[in-house]
Amino acid sequence: MSEQTCIIIGASHAAAQLAPSLRQQGWEGRIIVIGDEAYIPYHRPPLSKTFLSGEKEVDGILIRPAAIYQKNAIEFKLGSRVELIDRAHKTITLKSGEVLNYDKLALCTGSRVRKVTLPGVELEGIHYLRDIGDVEGIKQHVAAGKQAVIVGGGYIGLETAAVLNKLGMKVTVLEMAPRVLARVTAPELSEFYTRVHTEEGVVIKTGIAVSGLKGDGHVQQVHCADGSSFDADLVVIGVGVIPNVELAEACGLNVDNGIVVDQFARTNDPDIVAAGDVSNHPNQHYNRRLRLESVPNASEQAKSAAASICGKDVEYNALPWFWSDQYDLKLQIAGLSQGYDEVVIRGDIKSSRKFSAFYLLEGKLISADCVNSPLEFMVSKRLITEKISVNAAQLADINISPKEFLN
Repeated sequence: MSEQTCIIIGASHAAAQLAPSLRQQGWEGRIIVIGDEAYIPYHRPPLSKTFLSGEKEVDGILIRPAAIYQKNAIEFKLGSRVELIDRAHKTITLKSGEVLNYDKLALCTGSRVRKVTLPGVELEGIHYLRDIGDVEGIKQHVAAGKQAVIVGGGYIGLETAAVLNKLGMKVTVLEMAPRVLARVTAPELSEFYTRVHTEEGVVIKTGIAVSGLKGDGHVQQVHCADGSSFDADLVVIGVGVIPNVELAEACGLNVDNGIVVDQFARTNDPDIVAAGDVSNHPNQHYNRRLRLESVPNASEQAKSAAASICGKDVEYNALPWFWSDQYDLKLQIAGLSQGYDEVVIRGDIKSSRKFSAFYLLEGKLISADCVNSPLEFMVSKRLITEKISVNAAQLADINISPKEFLN
């Protein structure tokens, strides 16, 4: 019998975990990772933080050193793009025309930035922020005293604003919604981040829609629907991402806001798994299907996917969690807050830079946003995962240690 081959499409966070996990689960055949960038898998969160600021170079953001992949006999085809999956013949076709056979296939294709169609968007100095190439392009236009406009007040937009501000640029954030972070957090958190950015010198404008970009070859102004305009030497657009489901859809896999998988990361094809941003998976903590854009999700789900490929059942059921670094603020988020009916604030959210916001639904904790509060974050994860009851008054009382909530 010839050696079996597992192909992983996408050199992503999920791929970086899935490939070595295959070896740990006993896969003895070939492992080939196909990525369209020139780099082995790297951490994406630092792109809008330490990589943009210049504190770290490419080698400093690699998820694993190349030696780990070599030790595990993991092959890479970088700078390659898959054009077609043929499930009937179990082959994939690359853009170059090369055809590769697989026995097992893992889709770790992640997501891409949502592009905007605005007049002038092709001008020089206008960038998105998703990969190393994007950040290298942004860096060309960073200079102290120059004007930067960020379109989009989500986490990526605010993180980018914080770094460009620290690098000496005059930064304006334009958000179409009535408040920043409107899709992901409570009004109290939006007010907090608006306050901090304003204190740091960033201008935040909400309820404002960009209508076009003007300049002579290079962007010079951002025009808005209300008639206002903002000078700009650099524009960074951050208005969300789209899962890369096209390959899966074209070959007949079930797709619904991501590639539909079960709790073991299996698709409707027994020889194909999917993990990371691109997967739509069941979550028993919230009794619904989720598609998560999160590093912990990609890494943990990849372990289940690797086990499935090796014929084992390892259920993926981790509590979602996220983080964001802005200035001296480390926000750690446990769980998902959508659908909450009460927010409890612990600490001084109005004037300090340390507090927690607890989200409750019918008296039960479902999520927590913890700013510079690592203990509250760790305790919240356990409270939610283990369904431990805790009342609002206790959560708000800073004289009660969070550890007492677990008793």
